[in-house]
This record gives sequence, C-alpha cells and structure tokens, in this order.
Amino acid sequence: MVASPVSFRIAGRVPIGGGQPILVQTMCNTSTDDIAASVAQCRAMAAAGADLIRLTTQGLKQVESLREIKRQLRAGGIDTPLVADIHFLADAALAAASVADKVRINPGNFAKEHEVACAKFRELIALCKQNGTAIRIGLNHGSLGERITQRYGATPLAMKEAVMEWLRMCVEEDFFNVVVSLKASNTIVMVEAYRLLYAAMRDELGYLFPLHLGVTEAGGGEEGRIKSAVGIGTLLGEGIGDTIRVSLTEDPVHEIPAGRLIVAAIAAGYSPRGGRSCVEADDWNDFIIKGSCLWGPSLLDKKIDDFSLAGSTIGGQPVPAEDGERFRDMLLQACRRRFTRPEYIACPGCGRTLYDLESTFNEVKRRTSHLVGLKIAVMGCVVNGPGEMADADYGYVGEGRGHVTLYRGKTPVLRYIPQEEAIDKLLELIENDRKN
Repeated sequence: MVASPVSFRIAGRVPIGGGQPILVQTMCNTSTDDIAASVAQCRAMAAAGADLIRLTTQGLKQVESLREIKRQLRAGGIDTPLVADIHFLADAALAAASVADKVRINPGNFAKEHEVACAKFRELIALCKQNGTAIRIGLNHGSLGERITQRYGATPLAMKEAVMEWLRMCVEEDFFNVVVSLKASNTIVMVEAYRLLYAAMRDELGYLFPLHLGVTEAGGGEEGRIKSAVGIGTLLGEGIGDTIRVSLTEDPVHEIPAGRLIVAAIAAGYSPRGGRSCVEADDWNDFIIKGSCLWGPSLLDKKIDDFSLAGSTIGGQPVPAEDGERFRDMLLQACRRRFTRPEYIACPGCGRTLYDLESTFNEVKRRTSHLVGLKIAVMGCVVNGPGEMADADYGYVGEGRGHVTLYRGKTPVLRYIPQEEAIDKLLELIENDRKN
C-alpha cells in the first residue's frame, strides 16, 4: 500500500501536513472568560511567532468567550488560527465548530458508551465539514478509556489503537482536515506511540494524517526543554511530525522560541541521521536543545549508554565541565536511562488552573530536590491532572480556587486543603511514607 500524505490549510491560510514547514504552537494559560487577558496573551504569542494558539473551552460559556476573543484579534489584524481545547462536553465541541479554526477533542471522552461517543463524533465531523473547521484528535497516555485499556493496557499500542478507530471513521466520512496527537510525559511511551501510529497510518490506513508532537507535562526550565527536545526531536529526525508544542510550566510565550530551536536543530543536522558528532551552539538554551536532539534518540533507543562532549562549544568556547555534567544528568534522565534527581511531571496550566502554578511548581522542586528517584506531579486541575500524572508517586492537584488535593499514586489522600498548607502537607506525606 502506498500511503497518501494528507495536507490542508487551517482556517484556509496555514498549511499543514504533506511536507509543509513544521508549525509551532502554544496555549493560553489565562481564563478564557477573562477576555481582555486572553486577547493580550494571544497578541504576545502572535508577536512571538506562534503559528496556532489554543484556548481551553470547557463549556458553552467559554465558546462564546472564544468567539469574542477571535473577533477582537481579527479586528486588530491578528489572524493566527485559534484552537478550542475541549475534553468532555460534546455539546461544547459542536458549538465550537462554528467559532474556532480547529477543535481539539478526545472523542472517547464524549460518552461512556462507545456507540454514543461515535455518534457525537460523526455529528462533529459534519459540522466541521460545514464550517471548514479542522479537528485535532488529541489522545494522551493518561486519558485512555477503560474499553481500550482492558484490551491493550495503558501502553503505546493502546494509544495507537484508540486513535486508529477515530481515523477510520474520518476516512469513512470523507473528512481529512484532521491532525492527531498521542502525548505522554514519559518520552519512551510518547515516541513509541507515535512510531506505531505512523506505521499503522502508512501500512493499514493508507493515509498519513498530520501529527502534532509534544511531551505532555514536561515541566519547566532546562529539564522541560531537554525532555521536550528528546521526544519531539527524535520523531522529527525520523521525518515524523508536522506541528509541535513544547509544553512548559512557564509563561507560554516561552514555548515558541523553544519550539523554533528544536525545528532549527533538526534542520541543521542535529539528529542521529545528521552526521554530526558534537554541538556548536550560540548559547546555553541552543546547546541543550541541539545536544538533546543529537544524543537523545540514541539514548532513548538504547543504542548508546553515554556520550562525549569533546569538540562541543557554546559561543565558540568549550562547554564548562560542571555545566556539561549537569546536562548529561538531565539528558540521561529525560531518556529514562539514569535517575540522579526527582522526576517532575507538571502541566503548563490553562484556563482551568485556579492557582499560581509556575511559582508553586518551582517551590515544590526546591523543597523536594533531595528526593532522588521519586516522581512528583504538580497539576493545574482535576480535569486532566489525576489521569495525566498516572505514573507519579505523589501528586499535587488544584481542586477549586485556592485549594489542592494531594495524591499518593492514583489515590487522593488529602482532599481540598488550603493552597498555603499544601506543600508542607505534601512533604509530610512523603516523609511519613518513607519512615514507614
């Protein structure tokens, strides 16, 4: 079977798929109902070069807020496509189809009964056809439904199989304005899921739908950039992927230059197929991205166990030894080869987050940095948090304004505690468990 690459234009303007340039996107962390703040953030993102901007659209009220945000942006000369991010409510997705340029959904979340979810998805396809709206089928490792996990477990194979069901339905309905994502916070799971899906689309489906790449809940700072570059860079280096997001627990505007660096690194040959053996970087951020793209894939696939920084430079100077060792530790951990520090899983936040996620995450990191090998999650809300942090040993999850629920594994153990007490309570929980 010779597979046909699928390509189209989002909002009739922005080309995606079929060998078009890689698109770099981001997501607002403002409340969508705070129209002024969302418009201001979208303007900053557009000025930074975002190709697409996503906003949380959890209900019908937020669909109307998105409509006004779009109106104001278009009136101000900003035509960056807007994506409605919907998780559960099929009615919100149906309403967003006439407002957003693309609707991001996991159709399996529309209903517990698979037949009902299928009917709602077909209804959404019909409306998107009518309005010229694209769909992103966005499935995350932590949001696999029981129907799939009972058959395949919580595995990359399960992620692939779940998405293929919906893609077959799109083909049946002759709808091809579709992008797919299979994100995970574990780089091995993420890369394997995309590889399996790409092969299935090529060999079974006969259509190569555009793929949106990302390592979800990657965290922030150096670790978040390295982890994202490992996952995204590995796939881009294999010719897999059409659009990317570097999810950082920071100002989302920072995600755009980080994404551009990954795309540029692959284009410059920083991958196992590129023929390079060392890194020539302009600055530290450039170095950690290029190095992650160059050595990360081989570490991830266990083709190498370590790497040499000999010959690598930053601004024409050798990489300082201490910085080089720090990078080595972070890269080996991002590739899940050697753990020398805690593993942090942190979402970037969105309109559902009702506390200062970035400062909280940084404080949790500061106070737990000695807990080598533990997996600690800091999540914005209960919508995605418990599912997406499924691999974590402990979780800190926002639950309403100013309150947090603490998890041990997948089990909530301290519910709805005041935010100002939550980090202390998290440390107490961990220390008591370690004593016992």
